[in-house]
Amino acid sequence: MIELFLIGIGTGNPDHVTRQAEKAINACDLILVPLKGEDKADLAGLRLAICRSCITNPDTRVETFDLPQRDPAVPDYLARVTDWHDAIAACWIAAIDRHRKAGGGGRVGLLVWGDPSLYDSTLRIAERVAAHIPLRQRVIPGITAIQALCAAHAVPFNDLGAPVLVTTGRRLRDHGWPEGCTTLVVMLDAGGAFATLTGAEYDIWWGAYVGMEGEILIAGPLATAGPEILARRQQARAAHGWIMDIYLLRRRAVPGPQARVS
Repeated sequence: MIELFLIGIGTGNPDHVTRQAEKAINACDLILVPLKGEDKADLAGLRLAICRSCITNPDTRVETFDLPQRDPAVPDYLARVTDWHDAIAACWIAAIDRHRKAGGGGRVGLLVWGDPSLYDSTLRIAERVAAHIPLRQRVIPGITAIQALCAAHAVPFNDLGAPVLVTTGRRLRDHGWPEGCTTLVVMLDAGGAFATLTGAEYDIWWGAYVGMEGEILIAGPLATAGPEILARRQQARAAHGWIMDIYLLRRRAVPGPQARVS
């Protein structure tokens, strides 16, 4: 039986690693760190730096593996992601098998950006692995990108007594502003879906690399802040080769027609 630890590590700041996460890292016999290619090498570097700062157990070993890429030849988005998750699960299975055959212990960990429960595929991939290897999962919660964004801008997550919807850039771009929603948090946006919104009633709080050393923050009315965000986003992506950003949108109440006083 393998005990699989899925450990939330926050948004790239080593100080986001909780004491619970640090204990879990040191309880593992093996930590698996994905390599996402040369253009995203600093993402693996951040995970490895967290390992170096947290690991005090001499028996905890760190191993890297090459993360498969999504196949652009698969036209359907969900099918493309499903195939990709299958390929990642195969990498986990191979690494765990090598570890077991080498006489390694039964505790394996993966470090997950933010929290494993929020727009992350680690739990779904673990389900695939469990179909081939007996697993007992342990999930360690982490600071989410939403928490880090709101803290960085010093804004509340929600309006007073009002709901919040968390969605993706793809859904905002394809379906527009959700009915009955006043606050929207957008994650996994490949390129400024907020630009599809028209009108002057929106405010935006945007952040890239939130919590990291190169954090970028922009806020204001969408009509004026939006173009600045698109320009800064393009510059940052060109400089780093990748970008990790998130934003909160709030729709201001539009005044209705005033009652006529006779």
